[in-house]
Amino acid sequence: MHIAVVVAIGLVVLAAFFFVASLIGKGGPSGAYAFIWVWVIVSVANGAYGVMEAGVPLINELGAFIPIFGIPVLIAWYLAFKYGAGRS
Repeated sequence: MHIAVVVAIGLVVLAAFFFVASLIGKGGPSGAYAFIWVWVIVSVANGAYGVMEAGVPLINELGAFIPIFGIPVLIAWYLAFKYGAGRS
């Protein structure tokens, strides 16, 4: 359940980055690209907390990291490149 909740939060944060970047004139793809860097920090911090404070084994946290990081970032990557970021 924790994985689903964190992934859902990631998708909400991605939407916020995408639309706020559009509103301030940077373009949604730039917001999606920026989200990737923020989300890697959040995902690593989530895993570190799980191992150090909650006592979850490292192997379990590594398994949880894949969907927690991967699903929102894949969608961000898709949005960034579909709508123009990174194009020459």
